[in-house]
Amino acid sequence: MTSMQNTDAPRVAVIGGGAAGLLAAGTAARNGAVVTVIEQNDRPGKKILISGKGRCNVTNDCSPSDFIPNVTKNGSFLYSAINRFSPQDMKNLLGDLGVELKTERGQRVFPVSDKSSDILSALLRYASGCDFLREKATGITLADGRVAGVATTKATRPFDAVILATGGASYPLTGSDGSGYAIARAAGHTVTPLTPSLVPLCSPSPLCAEMQGLSLKNVALTVFSGGRVLYSDFGEMLFTHFGMSGPMILSASAQLRNVDFGSVRVEIDLKPALDDETLERRILSDFSKYINRDAENALRDLLPRKMILPFLTLAQIDPRKKINVLTKEERARIRYTLKHFTLPVSGFRPIEEAIVTSGGVSVKEIDPKTMASRLVPGLYFAGEVIDVDAYTGGFNLQIAFSTGFVAGKSAAEYPNNDNR
Repeated sequence: MTSMQNTDAPRVAVIGGGAAGLLAAGTAARNGAVVTVIEQNDRPGKKILISGKGRCNVTNDCSPSDFIPNVTKNGSFLYSAINRFSPQDMKNLLGDLGVELKTERGQRVFPVSDKSSDILSALLRYASGCDFLREKATGITLADGRVAGVATTKATRPFDAVILATGGASYPLTGSDGSGYAIARAAGHTVTPLTPSLVPLCSPSPLCAEMQGLSLKNVALTVFSGGRVLYSDFGEMLFTHFGMSGPMILSASAQLRNVDFGSVRVEIDLKPALDDETLERRILSDFSKYINRDAENALRDLLPRKMILPFLTLAQIDPRKKINVLTKEERARIRYTLKHFTLPVSGFRPIEEAIVTSGGVSVKEIDPKTMASRLVPGLYFAGEVIDVDAYTGGFNLQIAFSTGFVAGKSAAEYPNNDNR
């Protein structure tokens, strides 16, 4: 793909061909720049293809004012970008590019086809006026303190402006290998500590492995640190061999930065629609139905089969004990455990398994109105490389698109918009 050459137009390099990079590149090209996308992978957008389990939760259908509270770190920095290029703007752009969208629970927006490849194809069409280089960028060259070009493993090329859109340190096989942080540091920028966010949680409890593969829906989750509530939600979660995952767990992880995991636990309300009195009546009804059964066979209407034995272990009930000889105290423990299924949390899974990276280029060193570096004229940032992140639900991709749009437009106007 080769752009029309304009000798008077700014030459803009976009390092990274992911969501932020493609949006930035297309925007810069459509605003008159000669754009080159430098992408180390054999094809752009690999992380887009695996997002949303291959369906691509492309944005969240909410207003800018509702968007910002869902940003868990440095939300105020994004106020200008989200207002300049909102979720509705992204939906409109995809519609113009031929992608039909649908909105699901939690205002999550997906392509009607449920194919992330449709989103990637649309973004590639948007960036079709750009050149693409399959090379790995190794640094930004400077002259008199300003951007002069980009060095790759193959060559050094001159550019007037550079947009750094390399992603974070999660899913390194997709190209988000953290290399952008080294480039930013070498240019003089501060990179805040990197931690996983939207990542599965580990538990030392053997009960999780016993329930491996079990998905719970319509349950309530509360995460505690000692007696303090860190997070609460309603929805879906999944048990794994190492602990817990699923939408609620991933969102909860964003609230567990800098906590002492020795005191963290999750409590799951397995019957959130039932108060204690109603739940007691339900238990008595089921036990009457299965009065001559063992406990492990009498809970089949209350719990998924794979959860029964771990549940009884937690409730301290002998699974072989007959229902007709359960004590009132034992029945109370069953009722309590149905509302407070509690498991300890010991930490995060590795950052390589995180959906996003928390941490990145300090927002104090970036102009929020232009995404321009406050330190290096001609350098711009977009996407996950910046120290911002949000809950699940399409928010992180929209951050990539909004910052990419602003960075692309600003870089295309450089140096006319440079007030330093």
